[in-house]
Amino acid sequence: MPLINLRTSVSNLEQPEEILQALSQELSLLTGKPERYVMTSLETGVPMTFAGTNDPCCYVEIKSIGAIDPSRMSSSFCRLIESKTNIPSDRIYIGFEDVPPNLWGWNGRSFG
Repeated sequence: MPLINLRTSVSNLEQPEEILQALSQELSLLTGKPERYVMTSLETGVPMTFAGTNDPCCYVEIKSIGAIDPSRMSSSFCRLIESKTNIPSDRIYIGFEDVPPNLWGWNGRSFG
């Protein structure tokens, strides 16, 4: 049920599978939820600006049923993304959403 979606203006990221795996492991660790329920998504080459420039940047969405700690997650994911992409953490926005269980579906049913 935890989801992390990373959209970046960078089009030529090296080892995208490694980035996705690192995001998955970190989200599982920080939410305390089994990794078998974690979904990751990576969109590269997205036309974006940040602070009025086209310098590399990214937007990250994190959604989960509970277990969201924005201050802890923001720090951790900014460090991880910066280390894997070379996008400075001051050019990363993260949006957090705590989704009610009845609004999250999986395997033909909802969690609530």
